[in-house]
Amino acid sequence: QVRLVESGGGLVQAGGSLRLSCAASGFIFSINHMNWYRQAPGKQRELVARITSGGSTNYADSVKGRFTISRDNAKNTVYLQMNSLKPEDTAVYYCNAVVYSSSGGYLGNYWGQGTQVTVSS
Repeated sequence: QVRLVESGGGLVQAGGSLRLSCAASGFIFSINHMNWYRQAPGKQRELVARITSGGSTNYADSVKGRFTISRDNAKNTVYLQMNSLKPEDTAVYYCNAVVYSSSGGYLGNYWGQGTQVTVSS
């Protein structure tokens, strides 16, 4: 059973930092790309960062230079280091995986439960 569990959210002042973690299980983590999304109240969910199985990364323009996505395949965990936080970063942050088997078969699109990040001014 695929499971994604986020942690690390909380309340922080503008300019501060947080590190989010997503613990994954139920699939071969190392061969699958991982994503972080966020959704603020009244806003559409947006892709924040992506890391491929090979370690290549992509970021939304709004977070580029401030956020860093990384992964530890030995721990089946993906991280989002968030620095220089702004009030507009306030949102629920979700871990996401579009999961494939080792033979290339599509297994599904999975989401964590989300973790709240609140940045005060």
